Amino acid sequence: MNKKRDIVAQIIKNSTKDEVLLLVGPRQVGKTTALHQVETHLKQKGKTTYFLNLEDPDYLSLLKQSPKNIFQIFPINLDQKNYLFIDEIQYLDDPSNFLKYIFDEYKGKIKILASGSSAFYLDQKFKDSLAGRKKLLNIYTFSFKEFVKFKHSSKLAKKDFTKLTLSEVDTIKILYLEYLVWGGYPKVVLASSPEEKTEVLRDIAYSYIKKDVFEANIYQDENFYKLFKILANQVGNLVNSSELSKTLGISKTAIDNYLSVMQRSLHIKLVRPFFTNVRKELTKMPKVFFTDLGLRNFFKNDFHQPFDRDDKGQLLENAVYRQLLDTCDSQQIKFWRNLAQKEVDFIVEDKQLAYEVKVNSSSASLAKYRGFTSQYPKFDFQFISLNLPPKSATKAREPWQIQPTS
Repeated sequence: MNKKRDIVAQIIKNSTKDEVLLLVGPRQVGKTTALHQVETHLKQKGKTTYFLNLEDPDYLSLLKQSPKNIFQIFPINLDQKNYLFIDEIQYLDDPSNFLKYIFDEYKGKIKILASGSSAFYLDQKFKDSLAGRKKLLNIYTFSFKEFVKFKHSSKLAKKDFTKLTLSEVDTIKILYLEYLVWGGYPKVVLASSPEEKTEVLRDIAYSYIKKDVFEANIYQDENFYKLFKILANQVGNLVNSSELSKTLGISKTAIDNYLSVMQRSLHIKLVRPFFTNVRKELTKMPKVFFTDLGLRNFFKNDFHQPFDRDDKGQLLENAVYRQLLDTCDSQQIKFWRNLAQKEVDFIVEDKQLAYEVKVNSSSASLAKYRGFTSQYPKFDFQFISLNLPPKSATKAREPWQIQPTS
């Protein structure tokens, strides 16, 4: 397949800069494929490239002994610029030391483009010694536009989703409902049947994520998975570590550790509250969302169509968060809630945008949100709904029309 993830263009753009490029994301999202596609592009441009997978125990053993052993693996000519691709960099005992050494000693001669399967490894092992030496790119499962590209057509995916024909809107709606159920793991998207999709998600959950659990030194993996299932049922709700501790019968410290691993592995995100008036608005607890809808539905054990579900509101809210994640800094995505329990689902703080998610547009009444709009008049407040009438009286968009960068 010649289709490429959007991240490939970003990697190519950054390939000319003198810095270590790190591609970080969950397992099975296509990091290795993306690196190979970038390598192919550079080769076609006449560049000298080398590709190293550190799952190979012989190569891993050599580099653990000394960074200089890279020259025993490849015949690197330092009279020219070389592009060194390293897959699974986190398997090194001290990846930051390896990368710092190569960068400092061979800057301009060896450009490293590396992938890491677990973001929490990068947090722990890539110390401040790499400050100013690295560029970090996060890769998640397919965005909805990528889903359209790989599932339907690149031509439709390139279109402005706010300017579609009626027939194109019908196609997009069908694809979006499928995306809500199955998410964007590449193998899931390309699987041919619901049974095959379910099996792929099961393998990701209980084989690949289990590697994250093992490498994070978590020994009670049954509690880790129980927490995953609880969170899948609490999407869009506040996360109270103390209550989760009582529910699972384990310490709050263990709960916080599990949540940290899930976040650093890029499986979930905890969204913090937005406030300027501490007395009226402050709530310390975050809300939880999954970075992939299919994985969330797997842990909830529900693959029914969205309109046949009792959690369709949660599902759509999670989908909107996932879309915001593609174009916004995750630290800028927040929610608003005051002490009177009035709430706005999403605030994009730096862009001054506010989104309220409604499955049914008939319940979208701006009057209910005067508490927010009067306090923050400069914010562009919009409703997001799945079933807008042809000419909606409210200021609303279908979820696939969200364009926070515009």
